[in-house]
Parts: sequence; structure tokens; C-alpha cells
Amino acid sequence: MPPTPPDTRTHTHAHTHTHTHTPAGPRPLPAGEELREESAARRRDPGAAPAPGEPAGKAFPGAAGGGGWGARAEGGGGGGARAEGGGGGAARGRGARGGARGEGARGEGRAGGGARGGGRRGEGAGGGGGGGGARGGRGARGGAARGEGRAGRGGAGRGARGGARGEGRRDPAPGAGPVRGTPGGRPRREVSSLRAPRGRPDAPDPAMRPLLLLAPLGWLLLAEAKGDARPEDNLLVLTVATTETEGFRRFKRSGQFFNYKIQALGLGEDWTGEKGTSAGGGLKVRLLKKALEKHADKEDLVILFTDSYDVVFASGPRELLKKFRQARGQVVFSAEELIYPDRRLEAKYPAVSDGKRFLGSGGFIGYAPSLSKLVAEWEGQDSDSDQLFYTQIFLDPEKRERINITLDHRCRIFQNLDGALDEVVLKFEMGHVRARNLAYDTLPVLIHGNGPTKLQLNYLGNYIPRFWTFETGCSVCDEGLRSLRGIGEEALPTVLVGVFIEQPTPFLSLFFLRLLRLHYPRKQMRLFIHNHEQHHKAQVEQFLAEHGSEYQSVKLVGPEVRVANADARNMGADLCRQDRGCTYYFSVDADVALTEPKTLRLLIEQNKNVIAPLMTRHGRLWSNFWGALSADGYYARSEDYVDIVQGRRVGVWNVPYISNIYLIKGSALRAELQHTDLFHHSRLDPDMAFCANIRQQDVFMFLTNRHTFGHLLSLDSYQTSHLHNDLWEVFSNPEDWKEKYIHENYTKALAGKLVEMPCPDVYWFPIFTETACDELVEEMEHYGQWSLGDNKDNRIQGGYENVPTIDIHMNQISFEREWHKFLVEYIAPMTEKLYPGYYTRAQFDLAFVVRYKPDEQPSLMPHHDASTFTINIALNRVGVDYEGGGCRFLRYNCSIRAPRKGWTLMHPGRLTHYHEGLPTTRGTRYIAVSFVDP
Repeated sequence: MPPTPPDTRTHTHAHTHTHTHTPAGPRPLPAGEELREESAARRRDPGAAPAPGEPAGKAFPGAAGGGGWGARAEGGGGGGARAEGGGGGAARGRGARGGARGEGARGEGRAGGGARGGGRRGEGAGGGGGGGGARGGRGARGGAARGEGRAGRGGAGRGARGGARGEGRRDPAPGAGPVRGTPGGRPRREVSSLRAPRGRPDAPDPAMRPLLLLAPLGWLLLAEAKGDARPEDNLLVLTVATTETEGFRRFKRSGQFFNYKIQALGLGEDWTGEKGTSAGGGLKVRLLKKALEKHADKEDLVILFTDSYDVVFASGPRELLKKFRQARGQVVFSAEELIYPDRRLEAKYPAVSDGKRFLGSGGFIGYAPSLSKLVAEWEGQDSDSDQLFYTQIFLDPEKRERINITLDHRCRIFQNLDGALDEVVLKFEMGHVRARNLAYDTLPVLIHGNGPTKLQLNYLGNYIPRFWTFETGCSVCDEGLRSLRGIGEEALPTVLVGVFIEQPTPFLSLFFLRLLRLHYPRKQMRLFIHNHEQHHKAQVEQFLAEHGSEYQSVKLVGPEVRVANADARNMGADLCRQDRGCTYYFSVDADVALTEPKTLRLLIEQNKNVIAPLMTRHGRLWSNFWGALSADGYYARSEDYVDIVQGRRVGVWNVPYISNIYLIKGSALRAELQHTDLFHHSRLDPDMAFCANIRQQDVFMFLTNRHTFGHLLSLDSYQTSHLHNDLWEVFSNPEDWKEKYIHENYTKALAGKLVEMPCPDVYWFPIFTETACDELVEEMEHYGQWSLGDNKDNRIQGGYENVPTIDIHMNQISFEREWHKFLVEYIAPMTEKLYPGYYTRAQFDLAFVVRYKPDEQPSLMPHHDASTFTINIALNRVGVDYEGGGCRFLRYNCSIRAPRKGWTLMHPGRLTHYHEGLPTTRGTRYIAVSFVDP
């Protein structure tokens, strides 16, 4: 089924850059360092207008259920963006210098210095900020830059100067009083404000301020002395993957980008967990329990356990560890909006005032000894639910307290996409791409496409982490390439080319010509052709008769066999699957105009299991891929669809649907895609069934727009009632019409490099190909109703012709509209070039093909034409098809006796260019004539 035509409206992606500023100016972040996280306006309605001075990012709303999801992106601001509140005084504003409003723990306690602060993990910062030593969240330096403030351990850390708004748990705590202990009962140091407002009796002596400001440096030096310069060295990532799928390779690549240490458990083992291919179920718990045995006593080791097939990293170990420690739990699980697998347990979950309530087992992080305690009780089967196991532990208050388990309620570490599609947008900043949670204004470190959100993760994975940015373009498109340079023809991989002619299709002769032009040895190519149409039988048989022997082998399934579309496509794929010598299967529909001869080589070199080149219809957004699927599995527009189609974003894209033309590895057909019925699925059309079956096997489908490969033909108005139906395609498929019918040197003539003037003001230049000439003559002879060549002519107004010829008018074969299009597109530009100052709309009353024969009408009497200018196109060859003939301009006594086939004469029609047709002495001469602007 062809794709639903997309809306022609385009989205303009607002692409702005956000920098984190320090007093010294912008500092680029090194690879692996986290982006500054939440803005000071994190609770603001994301749809509201930006604050004064705030750059306007662009957000594209998505839709739950997959419809058009991924259609959200946000551009960051530059400079001092997104800090609300200004400097000075004791302002009650977020990020204000002087006094800040911080949010604390379930209520707001008053902090010293007039600032409203929080308690435990309160939001606020040193220097008039709230919370009495609370570890602050985001703050603004001078009310400007976006950053994270930390006011613990003796002074203001990175982030806010003056007052900063951070994150807290909303537990009640007095602003200036002590803060309850950290995990494990360790007391947390209380730090008073660095800067008290004027008039405060407890303001520190000014002489002491330099000493107080040195406190953060002291703590930093102490930390380095203890060997904490690289805390990520004590981080290990564990995951379960029984098979190295494309999803797993994506996970590894994103982890390697940030230098994570990853250990995969279960590789090569049979999957004995829940039904499906993604890692999960009781098998994961069993493998984790065994892996933790050698780490159980490593108190400083932090272990991240996560799914892998549907997970990507968005930031590095440093940010992960920082957020883990800020969570103040020994074990932190991801949190979800939806409860699974037992809804009856909902009432037992602790109430949550802000954030997601339910545990998700797809990702959790903790200290190794605590994780060992977590899985110690596992005695279940591989097919049991890991999520239920962890949920029951979490819902047991005694176990939850003993192990110190908490949830990542606000998606600071883990972003589960299921149930949260409307919350997540892409955030582009200078050289960075992150997923931002709009509900909590957080930048999660891991993105998990759990449940039915795999396609949305694929969309995000095209960009995260920094795989495609506006500054660098595609940074991974050249990874893993299979170069064919220097390989001899006989050593090139064998390719089975499947050609499918499933409906009447224009320009089939061009299709076969383009197939012959591919830069790939035909002896390394095999052909499978399914022709469903009797209309094209002769063309297919002619092609095979002329070129079939040049290919390694040929199999033709013609219309007489009556094989259905899906069955024929299964046959083609299975031919490659059953043949170990078949390295690639290249499926091409006849409506593909493959204009790039290197297409096959380029696709092979990209080295993907399944990949398609981008093809679009001329002048439209219709293409051979979908960027997203609707809830019912049909077309939905992704945010980047228009940019990809129009070439504003160039790369290799993981997409949910491809059609018309694609390359599949033979090894994939013999492994993941070994099912022999790829093109049937429920009630779906073959193209959609093919993609649905591939998605079910967790095989990625890629689309590349790194080159201009060609385009798709429009079949909507194709007629089959004529002898040469392609002549009528000038509107629907103008590029192909031009290639087939307009002379290859026309552009040179238009540039003035190939125009002759054999007589005064008579111009001569190439316009038609030989094919155009032959088909127009054959079409007229096929119609056959030539005029009698006398003065009585009922075809024209008044019924009388002064200078009659034996001819057929264009409107007699219903070609008048197409002929006018030809005049406007190709003759009018030449007229304006050759006759400066004259502009034409190429109107005409008469356009016809004339036939001259010695025994019928050999010549034409002297006459003027009823036109401003006339074109006269020679449709066959003098000396080959006829002898004699030509045109003589009497006033100049100038004759053109050897007209060139496909070339046209252009001359004035009235007053100056009185002319006659010279006698044809042998054969038959044909010319196409049009009186323009009568």
C-alpha cells in the first residue's frame, strides 16, 4: 500500500544554542561531561511564552500511542538564557542574586537571610539562599546562566551565585536547622549561608569572608587527595543480552561514547525468560545474582544494571554518579507512570506528591553490597517476572528501609518512555543533543524505550548521544563501513536484484536503462523479475532478450502465472535466503527512478542489515519512508520528516517503514529474517507487512539521504489507452519526461552554445530526442485519421483552411494540454533568449504533425503563418527516411534543405518570413508544427 500523502505544511525547526556561562565567558564542555541540567524555570508551563531575554526554543507536540511521536524538539538559548529573576536585594525570584525562593521538603522553611529555603535536599544555595547547607539544584550565576548550584560543605559550589533554586524531596525541615542524615545514617554537615542580607545581626565579619570563600577549594583539594578525581572508575555497567542484536550494538556504542565500562551477561546463552527477544524476566535476576558474587564486598563500587536492547545513554558516568548520590539511596530504581505487572499492588505503593510513583525494573543503580542484598532472595524461575520480584521487595517497608531503596521519581537518571511520550522532547544545544523531560525539566542519563515505545527510542537514538547535531551533522555515518575500493569485479559480493512490476508503470524503458547503468558488474548480479501486468510483457521480454545473458542468472515470473504481489516478493527474498552464495538482496519496484549509478555500491558500503535510499516524488513530500507510525500502524509525521526529505538533515536514519527500494543482507535473511513469509501480516498490505515483520524481529531499518539517489514516479494519472503512454506524463513525472523526450543538448542551446541561424532571424536548435520523434510519429500513424489536404477543414474555426496540409492536430489525440506544457517549459525560455524583450505564454490555436509524401502531398505553397512565431520540428531523417524536402524563405532566398531530426526551426510567422515547403521526392517526411501567439 503506498504511503499516505503527508501534509504539505513544513515545520521549521528552531535551532538555537544554549551555553553555560561563567564570569570568564562561555566554556565548551569536554566530551563525557554532563550538560547543565534543569533551568531555574523548571516548573514553568513549557508551553508558556519565554521570559524576557529568554531564547525561544521550538517544541513540537507528540502524541501518545506513537502517532507522530518524536515530533518534539527544543532549541536551547544562548548566553544567560532561562534564568528567571534578576539580581539584587532580597528578591523573591528564582535565580535572583541576593535572596532566592527555594523549595524544600514538603513545605518551605525560612532560611537565614530573608530567603525562603528548604530543608532536606532543599532548593536553595549559599549566599542568602535557603536550606541551611542543602545540596542545591539549579541556580543562576547573577540571574543569568543555567547551571546546577550546590551550597553544601562550606560554600557555594557550581551553579548559583547568591541564590539558586534546587531540587528537594519536600520533607519538612527548618530552613536554618540541622538536616537529617544521609543514607546509612551518616550525618550530613550543616552549612550556613555564605552571605547574609544587610541588617542581619548574625552577619559574618567582612574580614572573615575571604576565608569562608576558600572553603570549597579546601574540600576540593581534600577530595583529590583521597583519590576521588575519577569517581567513574568505581562504576560498572551490567546488562543482560543473550544475542548481539542491533539494539545491543546501539547500546554499546552509546556507552562507549561516554567511556562506560560495560559487561554483558548471558551472551550466547539460550533465552529462557519471558517470550520475546529483549532481555528481561527472571533470567536477568539469576544472571545478575551470579555476577554480583565477586563484587558483594566492594563497598565503593557502584553498579548500574539496565536493559540494553532498548536503551541508550544520553550522558556520561560523572553525571550519572552525581545524580545517584544526590538521590540519597543505596539503590535507586527507575520510576514509571504505569504499574506492572500486578495492578492490585497499586494501593501498597507509597504516595508521591511529585513525580512518578511506580517501580520500573529496566534500570537501577546502587552500591554493590546493597545490590547483592537486593537479589539474595531470588529463587525463582527464568520465566518469572523480575519486575514483580523487585516490586515486592520495594513494597515491604522493612526491606525497603534496610536496603535503602528509592525511586527516581523525577526522571533525573532514568527516562522510561512508556506512558511518558508527551513529556519527552529532543533538546539541541551547541554540539549536544539530550532528551528533556518537560514535566520535571530534567535531563535523564538513560533513555529506555520500554513496552511499546521502541520506535520512539529509535527516533531519539538517531540523535542521542550526539550522533547527529546541527553543528556536526552525522558523526557516526562512516562507522563500520564496508569499503569496495580495490576489490576486483569477480570478488565483489553477489547481489540478487528483485524487480517488481505490480501495476501499469510509466517509463519502464527508462527503468531498465537505469538498471543497466548501475556501476556493478552484471556477472555478479542475478535477476528475479515479477511482472504482474500484461501491458508491460513485451517490454520485459525485449529487455531480457537483449541483456538477459549478461547477468549471472535470470528468473521471470510473468502475468500468465498470476502470482500475487506478496507471494512474488516472498519468492524473491527466498531465492536469496536459500542460496548461500547470495550476499545481498536488492529489491527495486518499477516506479523507482534510480538515477544514481553508484546506488548499489553506496548501499553495500553502508553495511546495514536493511537499508533504503531516500526516494521522493517530484515537488512533493511523498517519499519511500515514514518517520513515525500512528497508533494503528499507519503513517504519522515525525518532527524531522520534512528536514530529511528536503535534505536539511543528512545522515543514516533508523526508521519504522521503508518501501519501493531497499537492500537486505543475505545473512540477515538466513538468520533474523529466516521466516519465509515476510510479506504477509494480519490484513496489512505487503509493504506494511514486510516492515511490521522486520520490526517484530528487532531488526533495524535504515534510510540514507547522504546522496541523491533518484526519485519515485507518480502513478496516479497514468493512462494505458495510447500507443506510447509516456508522452502524456509531462505533468505527473516531468523529470522523467524530460530525460526521455528532451534532447540532451537542449541545456547547451538554452545557454546559447548550440544555436544556429541558417537564415536571417531563423534559429535552429535541438529540442527532441530521437525517441520523442519516433513515438510522436508512431502515435499519429496509430491514430491514423489524417486530413485530406484540401481547403475544407471542419477541425478549425470557420471550416476553411487557406494553406492546407495532410496532418493530424494535437487535440485529435488529446495531446493539446501536454503540448502546451512542452511549449511553456522548453520553447518559451528559448524564445525569450533569442528574441530579447519578447515574453510569451505560448498560446496556440494550431499544433499538428504534417506528413509529406511524393504521391500524396509533396510540398507546400508559399505562405505566412498565423502566428507571432512558429516552431517546425523535424521528426525523421533526410537521406534515410526520405529525400528532398526542407523550407525556403522567399524574401531572403534562403533554404534549409537538410533538417536535423529532433531539431526545431524557430522563425517569425507574419510579415517578414514568407516561406514554402520544398518538395519531398522519396519516402515520407514528418514535421511537428505549432503557430504560437496567433
